[in-house]
Amino acid sequence: MKRLILPTLLTLTLTSAAFAQDQTPGSHFVTNWDADSNGVVSLEEATTRRGDIFTTFDADEDGKLSSEEYDMFDQARANDQEQMKQGMGQGQSMGKGHGKGMNEENGMQRAFNDTDSDGLVSRDEFMARVPDWFAMMDSNGDGGVTTDDFGPGN
Repeated sequence: MKRLILPTLLTLTLTSAAFAQDQTPGSHFVTNWDADSNGVVSLEEATTRRGDIFTTFDADEDGKLSSEEYDMFDQARANDQEQMKQGMGQGQSMGKGHGKGMNEENGMQRAFNDTDSDGLVSRDEFMARVPDWFAMMDSNGDGGVTTDDFGPGN
């Protein structure tokens, strides 16, 4: 359980602080996923990070996210979104629901990742969806996701 809680809390704490400083749509995602801090999330970075996320939430280490494990993943994402909303204040937009910005969340949903519809998400299923999810977010098709790929009009 420690393996699950500590990385999740650390990620949420660090990214919430960074997001509070920069309220640009997509900045939270870029801060979280841009391992080399160059302002661009590459497919390689996205693949590595999704692998880390899978490992974090696969509590029983069986190579599959059960319904309960995916519920914990969903709850962690919901908590993260709520912290972002609170950090921005009322009446401000996070960029969600506008074009490509919504695809960040869509690509993490169980239905998107459970490609064989068996109710479990295997590591292979989760990782195989990375290129499709990444392409949905990369609105200009330049091979990298930046804050320009989020928000209205994208």
